[in-house]
Amino acid sequence: MNRFFKGFGKGVSDYGPALSFIFKHNLGWFFLVPIVFNISLFIGGFAAISSLTDYIQAVVLKSTSLENANFFGAAFISGLLSFGIYIVLKIVFFFLFAYTGGYIVLILMSPFLAYLSEKTEKILTGKDYPFDIQQLMRDIVRGVLIALRNALIETLIIFLFFIVGIIPVIGFFTNLISPFVLLLIAAYFYGFSFVDYVNERQRYNIKQSVAFTRQNKGLITGNGFFFALILLIPYIGLLISGFIAIVAVVAAVISVKEIKDSQQISIENGIH
Repeated sequence: MNRFFKGFGKGVSDYGPALSFIFKHNLGWFFLVPIVFNISLFIGGFAAISSLTDYIQAVVLKSTSLENANFFGAAFISGLLSFGIYIVLKIVFFFLFAYTGGYIVLILMSPFLAYLSEKTEKILTGKDYPFDIQQLMRDIVRGVLIALRNALIETLIIFLFFIVGIIPVIGFFTNLISPFVLLLIAAYFYGFSFVDYVNERQRYNIKQSVAFTRQNKGLITGNGFFFALILLIPYIGLLISGFIAIVAVVAAVISVKEIKDSQQISIENGIH
């Protein structure tokens, strides 16, 4: 447990050096990517949500015959029902985005995050990665697959917490700790996505990448913590998360390099 918290603190603290690294090495232009992403999300995503809300309201009013009702109070009931639907859907959308919005960001921004991770490692190690469109496509596909895998596993865990949460007595205590536990679980899976870009370049298959993240659970969770935390802010969190992802990817490269440098030193000392 002590190792977990030590690693967690390291993962969180690496955000500071990562942010400095970004501006020191003229990588700040990557922050333009979330801006474009957010504009697209605002125009397309929220318009789609509003249209869906209007559609559901129309269907419900029509099915209840309130749409053309003319009895006393019909307009009030119709308005109250429409407002209730609006509020319920907003709450549902908030929780939906809080738990899945991060993966939407990771999937859509995958090409840029893969390139940024590669660029950061090149600056840190001097190792050149010649541009290869096929390799970039493999990085993107793997990033999307990892995000989908993690989203599925996290959804199953959330579902299990929900089932346990409705059990008398046990559910009461489960519901007390579940927000904190689920936050850490989300942080772990997000951190896994950020770190996997590095592991993929070192030719780790997914099984090996999973083993690496399990060996460094604290560090991985710390790396994804701010990304998971910011998503809990209604609506605004999703807009900010893209910027956090940029910093998290750079922090992941820095963290992984330090781990593997430390392992290499240990191996060399063992040999000597």
